[in-house]
Amino acid sequence: MLRDDDDLPRPKKSLLAPPPLLDVSIADLQAYVADLRAEIARAEAEIKRKEAQKGAAATLFKF
Repeated sequence: MLRDDDDLPRPKKSLLAPPPLLDVSIADLQAYVADLRAEIARAEAEIKRKEAQKGAAATLFKF
């Protein structure tokens, strides 16, 4: 059974809670940016892996 709110957009799930940056040193901010870049690279690699897996499954189950 459908509810009235089933067609409403769902709120985005945030994986990161940004920390306050006001009192962080420049060196710590640079380290934080480096960590974020590494995490972005890791997420992009996972996206590529999943896209390849999806493509292989689509090929296998093509009608």
